[in-house]
Amino acid sequence: MILLATDDAADSIEREFRARYDRDYRIEVAPDAASALTLLAELVAAGSPIAMLGAERHLPDSTGLELLHESQRLAPAARRVALLVTGEYAGAIDEMRRAILRRDIDTFVGVPRGKRDEEFHIALTELLSEWGWSVAGPVVSSADIVAEPGDRRVGAIRDLLDRLGMPNRTLAPDDPEALGMLELAGPDPVLPLVRSFTGQVLQDATPAMVSEAMYGGFDAIPDGEVADVVVVGAGPAGLAAAVYAASEGLSTIVLERDAIGGQAGSSSMIRNYLGFPRGISGMRLAQRSRIQAGRFGARFYTGRSAVRIERGPEHEPEHHHVLVDGAQICARTVVLATGVQYRRLDVDGVDEHVGNGVTYGSATTMAREMQDRDVFVVGAGNSAGQAAVHLAKFARSVTMLVRRGSLAETMSDYLIREIAATPAVDVRCRTVVVDGGGAARLEHLTVEDLDTGERETLPADGLVCMLGAEPSCDWLPDDIARDDHGFVVTGRDVPREAWIDDVPPASLETTVRGIFAVGDVRAGSMKRVASAAGEGASALPLVHAELARLRALQLRA
Repeated sequence: MILLATDDAADSIEREFRARYDRDYRIEVAPDAASALTLLAELVAAGSPIAMLGAERHLPDSTGLELLHESQRLAPAARRVALLVTGEYAGAIDEMRRAILRRDIDTFVGVPRGKRDEEFHIALTELLSEWGWSVAGPVVSSADIVAEPGDRRVGAIRDLLDRLGMPNRTLAPDDPEALGMLELAGPDPVLPLVRSFTGQVLQDATPAMVSEAMYGGFDAIPDGEVADVVVVGAGPAGLAAAVYAASEGLSTIVLERDAIGGQAGSSSMIRNYLGFPRGISGMRLAQRSRIQAGRFGARFYTGRSAVRIERGPEHEPEHHHVLVDGAQICARTVVLATGVQYRRLDVDGVDEHVGNGVTYGSATTMAREMQDRDVFVVGAGNSAGQAAVHLAKFARSVTMLVRRGSLAETMSDYLIREIAATPAVDVRCRTVVVDGGGAARLEHLTVEDLDTGERETLPADGLVCMLGAEPSCDWLPDDIARDDHGFVVTGRDVPREAWIDDVPPASLETTVRGIFAVGDVRAGSMKRVASAAGEGASALPLVHAELARLRALQLRA
């Protein structure tokens, strides 16, 4: 459903919406705020999914902003758009900005004054696209899962598929639509089964198996190939490095053990990334970056972790060998972009329900299941804030549990203001989870006030854990130096004894020549999506310099 409240420009607004969206959406128009709210209540009661609400700035009985604010209690997951008629734009900008910060609207647009106002429709289709991915169920499934109800492995597979932007559905073994997959799997299928968009059916499926099936196996890497650059990790830093390397003609291979996009790929909405004034989900950002890198020629291999980096043999000492389970990739240069991973809560009563009410790192998969339920978020970074705001569109209540004294220590100001403007979100500082449990899935949590020591057991239907981050660097060789927290040191932070001829490595270069570190895995990095992408791009001049040095060595030889 798209519901419009419009008065002065009713004809032009209705005509514009119907011309573009009438095929895929049912469009309803109300002449004032009161009738719009009445109609909205009726539609919600009838079970109609509300994709978008649009309202003129001035209505006969109210303002559009008041209507859109009031509509949140009835349709919190709908996208809300303020429609500005001719002559209003300049005088309304400050008012609209304040409304965005209060989360009363998602965006504001000027009503088209003529034909082919594509900027108007880009704003609307971006919002509808994000609504379709994060709120609506898939119309066409790209991947089907067959599993017994309550199978904990399904949550991890669905999370992977959601982060890859692949619409999916889960079927019980006795579902008629599952019979075809069961027949293809043979006489004794081992659940869960996953059928990818290629038609391949995987048995006893894991996220790693599914990921590798989506992008091709490591066995497809030609024997003896030496890549100009191997990027380990496909978060924002690794994706940026891949885009720039491939676009400049370098043979580029990207390795990712999990979903392409890294931690950023699990963010429901990133609002402060340069060039996306209406925000962009982490999934969309990762998806577009992967496609962009792939069109330049970068190749992606996913589903297996890098386990070791070795120097090449004596006849090719300047090469690096990156080893994953069952495969070896040779590279002239390596860019480490493995990012960080969320720390485990290490509470037995909670961790035993991972996949059944408890998730680490991503709220998008869980969100639809939390309709009218009570959910908790552990963490105080931007990802935790984005998760809380997104969950509030579905859940009855969202409680953020924060170890620190305030969100301001670790979270961007715009997110703090969004959280404060979201009535369903409650923030409890100096509070930690100490216990939890349930029968088939999570049912309750016990939290402790760190100042008073008081404990309280609360009903809980869901828990999203985003508590702190640790680098995943145990697999790196000892000659790549790390700081006391395990982050890779580069440039002038490299220990003086590792400098060559008393000259420090290049700014992003590690203690091993030709191996660079970018993004969150690097000591001293900013831990933000934009800065990670910037470092990934900044590594390319250093890669070129190293390749030029290797060519010079070959010529002298």
